[in-house]
Amino acid sequence: MVQTKKKQSVRRRATRRSRNSKNPLRRIPSFLLWGLLFVVVLIYVVFFYRTFVSPYSIRWKALYGTVTYPEGNVRGIDVSHYQEEIDWEHLRNARLQGEPLSFIFVKATEGTDIIDENFNQNFYNARKNNIVRGAYHFFSTKTPAARQAKFFCKIVQLEDEDLPPVLDVETLGDLQPQQLRSAVRTWLDIVEQHYGVTPILYTSYKFKTSYLNTKDFDRYPYWIAHYYVDSLTYKGPWHFWQHTDAGRIDGIRGYVDVNVFNGSYDQLVKMTLGQRAKDKE
Repeated sequence: MVQTKKKQSVRRRATRRSRNSKNPLRRIPSFLLWGLLFVVVLIYVVFFYRTFVSPYSIRWKALYGTVTYPEGNVRGIDVSHYQEEIDWEHLRNARLQGEPLSFIFVKATEGTDIIDENFNQNFYNARKNNIVRGAYHFFSTKTPAARQAKFFCKIVQLEDEDLPPVLDVETLGDLQPQQLRSAVRTWLDIVEQHYGVTPILYTSYKFKTSYLNTKDFDRYPYWIAHYYVDSLTYKGPWHFWQHTDAGRIDGIRGYVDVNVFNGSYDQLVKMTLGQRAKDKE
């Protein structure tokens, strides 16, 4: 009986030794294991910050603090029905980073049959309140570009001292990149022939560099959308920079897109219809 117990005790010790020998972590000092765990957690925290926090930190600051404004003295906004009813009395006297409101782009049309419900009112009031105005079309990849261009030309009556027409391109849809480029050129060509002025091309930094960065688009004044960065990394020429969609200004209750013009006020005026004709004389 005693021998049996001794044998069982020996077997248990042998089993524990066998298990320990199979688990290499038991041979590593505990302080090294804690150090390894700390390194893993640190790597995860850095990855999480760079992936999910850093890219949006300026946006959070804009939404819950103050918007970061780039350098520039000629500032403006762009509006649509999303801004609802605008108090133009307050808006015309408003300031953006201490500067007056110099220009405003107004959404006019989308696709082949959508007119922004506030377009006529906003477009009229911009001129009435002596703000340099422009109109833009939101491009659809689901309808023919030629029909969209003719629809815009029918709805938008540009006058002297208005900015050139704008094409807003944001999605690829079901088109191949070459198909998109061809459709965009069709819209731009028809509109340019109608108004006698080179249209402005609006799109984001990433979208342009991905799909509209061929040489044939270099001739169009570029309105770049690039939010929540301290400075532009785009290397090509640009005329307008939409630097935030979380701006605040007197006369508009909610958020509004804020832009800066890459030049002086006189240079902005020289872009307008009528002024270009005078410069050619």
